[in-house]
Amino acid sequence: MCKFGGSSVASAGQIEKVKQIVQADKRRRYVVVSAPGRSRSDEQKVTDHLINIATSGAHFRDQRLSITPNESKKAVLEKFTRIASELGVDAGDILASLKKDLATSLEGDRRIAFLASRGEHYNARIVAEYFQNSGMTARARLPEDFGLLVSDDYLGAKVLSEAYANIAELTSEDGIAVIPGFYGVTQAGEVAVFSRGGSDLTGGEVAYAIDADTYENWTDVSGVFEVDPSLIPEARAIPRLTFKEIRLLSSKGFNVFHLDAMLSCKERKIPIHIRNTNRPQEPGTIILNERVPEEGIVGIARLENMAYIYLEKDMLGEEVGFTASLLQIFQEFNINTYHYPTDKDDIAVLVNQDDLTGNINDLRRHIEKKLKPDYMDVVYNLAIITPVGLGLKGNSYPIVDALLALSRNHIPIEMIDQAPSQICFHIGVSQAVADDALKILYDQLIKGGV
Repeated sequence: MCKFGGSSVASAGQIEKVKQIVQADKRRRYVVVSAPGRSRSDEQKVTDHLINIATSGAHFRDQRLSITPNESKKAVLEKFTRIASELGVDAGDILASLKKDLATSLEGDRRIAFLASRGEHYNARIVAEYFQNSGMTARARLPEDFGLLVSDDYLGAKVLSEAYANIAELTSEDGIAVIPGFYGVTQAGEVAVFSRGGSDLTGGEVAYAIDADTYENWTDVSGVFEVDPSLIPEARAIPRLTFKEIRLLSSKGFNVFHLDAMLSCKERKIPIHIRNTNRPQEPGTIILNERVPEEGIVGIARLENMAYIYLEKDMLGEEVGFTASLLQIFQEFNINTYHYPTDKDDIAVLVNQDDLTGNINDLRRHIEKKLKPDYMDVVYNLAIITPVGLGLKGNSYPIVDALLALSRNHIPIEMIDQAPSQICFHIGVSQAVADDALKILYDQLIKGGV
């Protein structure tokens, strides 16, 4: 089965590429599609326009964009009209239905979920029509029709167990099923959406339900790269990764795949193959449950705009519940924590710097009042660089090589921490030298063959 992201279905030309990819392999019978993405850099995504309609313009106002709900309605209708026209699809009934949906009287989260899902819904219908016009046996299979049942958390839905049997029924049908991503229906028949990027989730759940041989995830990149190629152009796509490795890389800045979408595939050992719609001849990256480690480090991720809160207190490590109480405070402020290396008398908690905006003064007061540290400091403007690879387990040499390379190049280190799994470690440096540090570590740990 295969899933095509927003960039892969952003225009008629892109959808033509999708058709050719599906035609090239008869095993591609289950095709999950996203809403159309940007076909030009100066336009907004269809889903953002739909959310703007649902929120009476607040969505774009929050981004300081002057786009009214009526302008968003016009943009959505024009986008689908143009795609259908250029594909030669007679979409009069489809577009009339879309126009009616845009005028829904639903309110609150139900309204947002319903409207947000319309990009995937109508794109699947148009793509299915185009496949049929091209002589392919295909039809749109909608969640509300085949029973992709989800919880009634309208903006953060979870797939219900009974949905899998319903999805599996699709295997008894002939031809190609074009399935909209991102949403399901509650047991009451109402639309609920997954988190943004949820078309990956739909693809993963469909792959799990039909026990697919492979889940192909087609996007606009040729796999997972060793390091951000916009910073290091010579970086190469990584041929094979384990689910553990990709989750570590993804959580540290490699945003190529929805993390939760992997869980079902991992359970059934279904490989996920990340490929480029614009360059289908390239091999991409395959994500597996297990692989033979052929190298120490496969990739280096980077988190930017980070900060850490540092606390000192005599015998902190002996105080039962201190760390739990500290993390509870961050939770109360709705601040996600990334690492919290600790010792006998001190602890540091790593957070996204933006999460401290408007909170740091009250956060300090709360920590000081409840935990009474001897000393507390906040270090801002950090980048966390994370080399990842199965070959690191039981092998400390890459850590030594990394520190020596940074030292030789006079890069000061703010923090170092090794993950309990021993297959990654984290080096904190000033944001000002992060580009240099990343290049040094890439040359030393990957390009140098370590």
